[in-house]
Formats: sequence, C-alpha cells, structure tokens
Amino acid sequence: MKILSAVGARPNLIKIAPLIKELVRRGHEAPLVHTGQHYDSQMSRIFFEELEIPFPAFELGVGSASHAVMTAEIMIHFDEVLHAIDPDCVVVVGDVNSTLACALTATKLLYPVAHVESGLRCYDRNVPEEINRIVTDHISDLLFAQSDEDVSNLLREGIGKSRIHSVGNIMIDTLFQYRNRAMERSDILARHDLKPGEYALVTLHHPDNVDYPARLGGILHALTDIATHIPVIFPLHPRTRKMAKDFGLFEDFTKRSGLIVTEPLGYLNFLALLTQCRFAMTDSGGVMEETSALGIPCLTIRDHTSRAVTEKVGTNRVVGIQAENIQAAAMDILEGRGQASRVLMDWDGQAAGRIVDVLESRFSKAQP
Repeated sequence: MKILSAVGARPNLIKIAPLIKELVRRGHEAPLVHTGQHYDSQMSRIFFEELEIPFPAFELGVGSASHAVMTAEIMIHFDEVLHAIDPDCVVVVGDVNSTLACALTATKLLYPVAHVESGLRCYDRNVPEEINRIVTDHISDLLFAQSDEDVSNLLREGIGKSRIHSVGNIMIDTLFQYRNRAMERSDILARHDLKPGEYALVTLHHPDNVDYPARLGGILHALTDIATHIPVIFPLHPRTRKMAKDFGLFEDFTKRSGLIVTEPLGYLNFLALLTQCRFAMTDSGGVMEETSALGIPCLTIRDHTSRAVTEKVGTNRVVGIQAENIQAAAMDILEGRGQASRVLMDWDGQAAGRIVDVLESRFSKAQP
C-alpha cells in the first residue's frame, strides 16, 4: 500500500507517529505531508526527532492565517501533492484546519480518506474544531473511533456502520512507548527543582480561553492562587504568551511565587512532567486523554469537552473557566478528593496495529 498521512499541528504528530512506524514495519509506503500549521521548532520539528519518524516528504509551509485563508492555502498545495504521490488512501488525524482541508481536497479528487480520531463531539458549533470534526467524518470513507461513545455519536448522525471501526486511542500508543524513556532521559524536574507527585502541570492555548482579557485574566488568577498551595509548572504556548503580553497580564503572573513559566517543551520533557505530576489543568483534549490513561487527575478549563469518555470513566473533570471553580477543584485534589478512574478498553497501546489491519483489508494489493 501507499498510505499518505497529512498533519499540521503538534498533537497530530503524536498520533501519526505509531501509525507510520507500523505501516513501514509491515513493508508499506508511508509518505508524510506537514502543512506547517504549527511551525515553531518547539511546536513541531523537535517532535520528528524525538518520536523517531522521518521528516515530511512535503512541507506546505502555510503558517498562521485566518481559518478561511489557512484552509484554502492548504487545499491548493495539497492538491499538488496528491497528484505527485497518487496514494491508495489519505489518512488525516484530529480536528484542526489541516485535517479538514486535506480530507476535503482528497475527497474531491476521489481519493479514499481515513479519519483517525473520528466521532469526537462537544456539541457546540461555535467551536471551530467541532465543524472540522463533523465535516471530516461525513466525507471520510473509513472512520477510526477511539471509544464506544464516539461510535454512538457517528451512528446517531446517520453514518453507516460499515465505515466505522473502533480501534482505541492511537495517542496512547505513543504515550506508552515513550513514557519510560522520558523519565530516564529528561532532566526537566531537576532543572526546576520539582519532586514527583508534588507539583501541578498546566497547559492553556485554546482561543476561547486566551483571546479574551477578562477570561484569561481570571484563569491566570486561579493558577497563581493554586501555586501558593503547590508548585505549578506552565509551559507557555506561543499564542498564550502573545495574548498575555497584549493584555498586560504577562509581567504580573510570571513573577508570582510557586508558578514556573517555561517555553514550549518537546514531547519527552512534557511527558516526563505529565507522568509524574500530582494533577494537570488543561484545555487540551490530548492531555485529558493521556491523564486518564495514566490515572492522573485532570481539570479541564473549559465549559465542555469533546472527550466525554475521559470524564465518564477517566480522571478528567470539566470545571469551566471561573477562577473560583478552578481553585475549588484543585483543592479537592490536594485534599484527596480527586476523581477515580478505570481502565479504558482498547486504550492499550495497540491502536496503530488495528488501524493498519483495516487499511490492509481495504487497500492491500494482491502479490504477483
């Protein structure tokens, strides 16, 4: 088979790495296209090195732009890539603009599309990623879902059962493969004088949270309060840093005692922090999933989540964006009232193998 994978943002790389490795292990061609939606070296390039995957065969270099401009630019350039590579199938992952743009381009050129991470829904169409998820799912030929809840979402929208395959969570493949290496090789805890289980980890990047001064200010106030009870380490996303500076919030919160603000981190350093933290606070769907797989309490700083299974059976708790609610939820964890979890079925590190099984059954050519 010749399976073309398209990625654009850092979480996509974590998800696509095990699939590319499994395709290559079985003797298939697995070219990769990077749209350049994330282009900072700490947000993208370092992940190719740490996850041990080949650099892209094509880099589209679209960079930052509005949703419309970015989607259009990716479609124009990806059209050229498809003509050059002529794959048997195009694999897209996640829910970013690159996911939708590449899926739509491939579909219009009559190339089969497989969507990894299908069926996630937050049921709020004000969220741009929700539109990307819905459209990508409905135009894809193969839909790889990671939980029974996601399968139910797809069936409820009238998508045929034959197109849906429950394979587990491919991000957990990468998590399980690299967590021991991260703890062995990373010095991130020692560098910041942190002890395992005695600090909290924060990620914050979603436009709903960081693009509004009152909202961002309230969240930062909550974090600085929590940092008076437990050290809080905060790898700062470029967008969050920019908005905090624009709103005049940056200087104040970065000087608060107990709050450790760092640059964006590579995968191994971040994984070392995540694996050993007391709890996480985030607006990232990936972190919600990883903490549930690790059994680590997680507070979601949003009003809803597309990863409902992590709240239903995992360690995740959606606490909203109000400072007092975030603070109260953190104190619950510190006082031993964190949410318990159970193991999520098929989140076992073997999702890539199940996906390739399906791809081979559909696209493998007969041997001469």
